[in-house]
Parts: sequence; C-alpha cells; structure tokens
Amino acid sequence: MTPLLKFFLLTFAVTWTLFFAAGAVPGGASASQLVRELLFLPGTVAPALVALWLTWRGEGRAGLRALVARLFESRVRARWYVFAITYMAAIKLGVALVHRVATGGWPRFTEEALVLIPFAIMVSTPFQAGEEMGWRGYALPKLAARLGLARAGVALGVIWACWHLPLFFIAGTDKIGQSFPLYLAQVTALSVAMTWLYAHARGSLLLVMLMHSAVNQTSGIVPSAAQGASDPLTLSGSLVAWLTAALLWICAGYFLVRMKGSAFEALHR
Repeated sequence: MTPLLKFFLLTFAVTWTLFFAAGAVPGGASASQLVRELLFLPGTVAPALVALWLTWRGEGRAGLRALVARLFESRVRARWYVFAITYMAAIKLGVALVHRVATGGWPRFTEEALVLIPFAIMVSTPFQAGEEMGWRGYALPKLAARLGLARAGVALGVIWACWHLPLFFIAGTDKIGQSFPLYLAQVTALSVAMTWLYAHARGSLLLVMLMHSAVNQTSGIVPSAAQGASDPLTLSGSLVAWLTAALLWICAGYFLVRMKGSAFEALHR
C-alpha cells in the first residue's frame, strides 16, 4: 500500500469514526454537547495527525521538520497574500452583481459587522493547520507527482469534499439540510484555486491556511446555503449557491488551463 493511499484511508477512518460517534451522542444536555465537541475536534484535525505520523514513519525527524517548517514559510510575494485573503470575497461580490443583473434585485447580504472579518481571518488561520498539513502539506505534492498539478487539484478537491460527507447526515452540524453535490462542486473548484496559490507560494502552507481561513470567514458575505433539504444528495440549491459554483468554476477553468502539463518540480524552480 502506498503512503498516499495509507494517508487517505487512515484520515477517512479516523475522521468518519469520530464524527459518527459524535453524532450518536444524545443532544440536549451540556455534558452531552461537551462529549460531542471532544469527539468532533480530533476528527477535524485527523489530516494533520495522520500526515505527521506517516511523515515520521517514512522520513524521520528531518521530514517532520521540513513539513512543519512549511507552516511558517512567509517569504511569498505580497500579491499572493492579497489573493489568499480576497479570493472568496471577490467571488461573492461577483455573485451579487450577477444576481442583480439576472433578477433585478440584490441577494441577501450578511448582517454581521464586516469590520470583524480581518480579525476573524487572523485568529482562525492557525487552526487550519489541522487540515492543511494533511491536504496540501502531505497529499498534494504526492498527488501532483503522479497526476500533474492540475489533475491533482481536482482529485484532491473531490476527496476533500467527500471527507466532510458525514456532516451532511449528523444533526446539529452546519452542513445539515444542504446539498452535498452542490457542496462538492464548490469545494472542488476551491481546491483548484488553492492549488494555484500553493504553486505560486512555492509550497507555503501558511498561505493556503490563510486562504482556507479567509474562505470560511468571507463566504457568508452573500449567504448561499439553503437549509431544509431532506435529502443531502439532492441537486436543489439557492440561486446564489449555483452562481457561486459557476463563478468558482470559471476561475478554476482558467487556473487549470494555466497549470495543465505543469510538473510538481516546477513549484520549486
């Protein structure tokens, strides 16, 4: 079994076991809620934990140091910091404009204070290491070496989205009542954009962590999640959600064309 396959199998096994165990805990009491959170937390950081373990097993301390060092790699051109922070916000504002032209009315905008978003991004960024050490730190380089950078970005996006699948069936999560196929389309396109950033940031995990955080904090500027779907596998979704997926894929298409044929070694030239 290859290290890459081991990574995916172990990550899914750990996360899904913990997520479904958390979902089986009866809700209501504060103690039960605490148990749920204690089960969810290690599940969300399983990609990093598995990546660290496999790296230590396969590459020793030197490999571990190299992987962890990429969390702090900040020597990247300023425009890529801007890209990481503003990409999703720009997509959402574009969605609002298309919605206005298509329907004659503006979509619903967030009621939260926008001034707090930069602070939220800053606070949230370190916590993204729990996923990004695994997805972009461990898996992406190995996938790119096999598939090329463009196809690796797409493949990782599908896997990344499927990793979240239990959350669409567990009551009380923010994914319940949403369309998984629509989520899959959006996350796969986002993975392509993050792969594009990763390439230009020369493997910096700090930059992809920053973008991951910014996506989480700015996607609600123009809310798109349509709660209430009885079947997570439905294709139904709000107009804003479909417009978001469409704009994400227009941008992803550009990135894929530019990355097509790129070898992983090109990231380090």
